[in-house]
Amino acid sequence: MNKTIQKSRIECSEQNSFTNTSRASVGYISRIDATNQTYSELGFKCGLEVHQQLLTDKKLFCRCPAGLFQKKGEYDAEVIRHMRPTLSEMGGYDGTALMERRTRKNIFYHLAHETACTYDIDDTPPFIINRTALDISIELGVLLGCSMVGELHITRKQYLDGSIPAGFQRTAIVGIDGEIELPHKKVGITQISIEEDSCREVSDIGHDRVYTTDRLGMPLSETVTDPVLLTPDEAEMTAEYIRFLARSTGRVRTGAGAAREDVNVSISGGTRVEIKGVSSIKLIPELTHNEAFRQKSLLVIKKEIKSRGLKETEWKIKSQLVQPEDIVLPEKVALMGQEGKRLIAINLPGFKNLLAHFTQPGQTFADEISGRLKIIACLDQPNMMYSDCVASPHEETFWNSVSDLLQADKNDSHIILWASDDDISTALETIDERCRLAWIGVPNETRKSLPNGTTIFERVLPGADRMYPDTDSAPIAIDEEMIERAKSTMAVSISDRLKQLDQWKIPKDSHTYLLRNNLLPVIEKICSQTNLSHKTVADFLTHRLRDRDGHRAPQALGAEQIVGLFDSVMKKNLEAEILYELLPLKCTNHDATIQELLSRINYAVYDENELLSEADKLQKQFLTNCTTKREDALIDFLIGQLRPKALGNIKLTKLKALLKSRFANV
Repeated sequence: MNKTIQKSRIECSEQNSFTNTSRASVGYISRIDATNQTYSELGFKCGLEVHQQLLTDKKLFCRCPAGLFQKKGEYDAEVIRHMRPTLSEMGGYDGTALMERRTRKNIFYHLAHETACTYDIDDTPPFIINRTALDISIELGVLLGCSMVGELHITRKQYLDGSIPAGFQRTAIVGIDGEIELPHKKVGITQISIEEDSCREVSDIGHDRVYTTDRLGMPLSETVTDPVLLTPDEAEMTAEYIRFLARSTGRVRTGAGAAREDVNVSISGGTRVEIKGVSSIKLIPELTHNEAFRQKSLLVIKKEIKSRGLKETEWKIKSQLVQPEDIVLPEKVALMGQEGKRLIAINLPGFKNLLAHFTQPGQTFADEISGRLKIIACLDQPNMMYSDCVASPHEETFWNSVSDLLQADKNDSHIILWASDDDISTALETIDERCRLAWIGVPNETRKSLPNGTTIFERVLPGADRMYPDTDSAPIAIDEEMIERAKSTMAVSISDRLKQLDQWKIPKDSHTYLLRNNLLPVIEKICSQTNLSHKTVADFLTHRLRDRDGHRAPQALGAEQIVGLFDSVMKKNLEAEILYELLPLKCTNHDATIQELLSRINYAVYDENELLSEADKLQKQFLTNCTTKREDALIDFLIGQLRPKALGNIKLTKLKALLKSRFANV
């Protein structure tokens, strides 16, 4: 039944003429059709916060192992907590903390004894910071061109969403005022910090939120850029650059969830909105594009409200419990009123058609309200219906009766909400609060990314009041010796790597793959030990190998294994093309020797004369069964048949030349 209501609402929204008109008033165009001029006219501005897990054996402030993950439903202990806000150093409460208090969440933590300890639940003071993690952060800071701080001061950043059992995250600034160089511009780096990772969310249903603590406390670096990215493409390019830079050290974790981006977006007249926890850089362009137009939509709604003469100081919602005898309820609405939930009719004065106003693809202003009801009042979606979306004559009759019940004006809009008695008050406050924010236009908030490139409300945007010093941790000196040590082992900058790729004449479509998998040092080492060119080695490790092996990344082997395989092939005086067959096999048989791999492909030694003799036999077979008049058909046939025997023994280009010469007059 919930799915039926959701489907009905979406279909109605798509058919509503006002929704289509509102979409046009925003001037929404798809990401594909947008140009740099589009974003210039919007006043688009973006900054990134890139979080990267560091490759250490232990967590940041305790000695539990890092990188071990528990399976869903497998845990040894459960802790339940209820979060409460605390005063900042300046005597104020953070807005996000106050919002989380209203949710009345029960936070459940599933702990596995291998990966958690009493520090994770704030029953033990922190250990001394993981020095390996600090060294990696300093190296990243140097690569980013940052000025290192003289002393590392650990602070607490309040989180009351339950993602950290202590209610705060320990974090410290490592460096400031850095810079990276994109092909067309320089991007400032505000700061790089070191901090501990949060829990992994398992579920969030009603007032119960469940986390696992295996990821909790793992060392993270956070790289913050200046808000100078003026298009979604620049945002994606910058995120890629920072990812490549981190991976170039060989000292960070890779794989799903190892790196996450928080993307801050604003437009002219709007405000900073944070899209939290983007797990795929490829999503950034679509997410930032849609957020820019969402903000423009909210500014259009703000303008419309003022044009209607509505004044926030005089505006007030009206609500009333709906009793079965009051109005005839549609079946799908009546079912929502079961299982201890009440139906509440709510009147929004002067808001007619505003709830159906376009905000994002597939979403309207009603979703702005519904999203907050899900998070703040803990009402699982779908949690409301609204009168601006009428899908049938029966629904029109129903909404007319709701209007009569509320004694509403023809210019009003109505909501039917379903909630338990304990949640009604918070729900009404939430609806009133979000509607009043329409007079402001774009509220400061953190939003969660969805796979389709849109976002939903996650929480009020945190402020400075959530930060305060960590009294359990003494300052740590960062001296010149630590910085020089980082410089001595520092990886080559990404801008220099891009220049190298151009010098080696590596095709552009291979650059991302090679940088993402940190394969340039591997290429350099192979070329220093063999007579192969950089371009040839890069070709083995990029698209040709992936096409052969289902896009398996050769980096899974490890640099030494890749180099060792190339070295073994060269020492046996085999032609390099045999690696097309051996590399995929090595990816799935890491411990196999070169001899075992050669045996798996049935390799045998053949000289030129043996191959040409075999070609003579195959030529006669071809001519007997030939049905094509193509001049090169014979050569293609012979190459295809002889390739398994030729690999490793003769270059295929040389074999092709010999065959063309031998059968030139056939």
